[in-house]
Amino acid sequence: MGTNEPLNRKLNMALVGGGQGSFIGRVHATAAVLDNRAALVAGALSSNPERAKASAPDYDIADNRAYGSYREMLEKEAQLPEGERIDFVSVATPNHTHFEIAKAAVDAGFNVICDKPMTFDLEQAETLAAAVDDSPVVFALTHNYTGYPLVRQAREMILNGELGEIQAIRACYIQGWLRTRLESDDQKQAAWRTDPSRSGAAGCFGDIATHAYNLGRYMTGLLPDAVSCHLKTFEAGRELDDYGTAVIRYQNGALGTVTASQISHGRENDLFIEIDGTKGALQWRQEEPNQMIVRCNGEPHKIYTRDPNAPFMNESGRAACRLPSGHPEAFFEAFANVYRSAYDAIVLRASGQAVERRDTVYPNVHDGVDGMHFIQQCVASSQQDAAWLQMSHDRARR
Repeated sequence: MGTNEPLNRKLNMALVGGGQGSFIGRVHATAAVLDNRAALVAGALSSNPERAKASAPDYDIADNRAYGSYREMLEKEAQLPEGERIDFVSVATPNHTHFEIAKAAVDAGFNVICDKPMTFDLEQAETLAAAVDDSPVVFALTHNYTGYPLVRQAREMILNGELGEIQAIRACYIQGWLRTRLESDDQKQAAWRTDPSRSGAAGCFGDIATHAYNLGRYMTGLLPDAVSCHLKTFEAGRELDDYGTAVIRYQNGALGTVTASQISHGRENDLFIEIDGTKGALQWRQEEPNQMIVRCNGEPHKIYTRDPNAPFMNESGRAACRLPSGHPEAFFEAFANVYRSAYDAIVLRASGQAVERRDTVYPNVHDGVDGMHFIQQCVASSQQDAAWLQMSHDRARR
């Protein structure tokens, strides 16, 4: 890649994972093409070659580009002419396979958009980040909640100082779908998420607490200093945590909390964040994503709505909108905003221009390392009766 010419075509996408029975693979495929800037042209849709081939018609992938393995896909796609071969690989597989797939794609020179958490453990994350830093590829991580318009609105407001100095972050992600041991019935989504050989060292905290933690980091830009965490497995016989709370000390003196549950009756995907600053405070809830409340003592509470035509919307919030106010934008659109931001960087790379590696609108490989470090330290802290452990890390987003 690198022609110094504008890219006057759609980007070519390959999907790894997403075969029959997958949830997140279909989300990636839908979000990736929402803005008509990419086309899904190739895939290795399952670790089972027969299932991979059988799943291809579900995505309108031609037989000759429906591969039996991701390694076959990378090898054969690299032999195609530039412009015809894939531009990027989307990784939508269980956690324990992310590293090998993403690393192989990076080594082959393909851009990568990877589901979270980025890898199985911190060592893999650091190795992957080093490979990305030593290559020209664009690497994006789908912490998709960063794509919501009002999250980006809040981020710009906070970084511009509108809330003053940030002193507290309270982030929760509460679900109830694992209240019973669905994994015992081999329910696909539950089975791998509760299996330490496939999910990693954490269950609930690796799956959803990482989103809550990342959201606070993304919106405020604060760097963590230390963490104290208590993880709990309430369902007898389950191998990984299904509930937990972490307390975070940030380098500027702020305190943060992250609470995650997958055993709370009646809760679905309730990601909720409150941020307190010296000049004001805000709150945002993922299940009601088109509203954000901003408070200041002595003033009426303000309800920000997602309205690209309103004067109160800043550039970041407005740029993430697709519809006029009152027409709800939600999960797919937010996911697509991560893709859209990554596409801008991919096009820059294809035209021979320099690409920012760390300070990006989309979550990047360094955010992935930060998330894996958070998981590792939370698990270690919990094993030491919630001992305070260091969180500062060279590869964290700054």
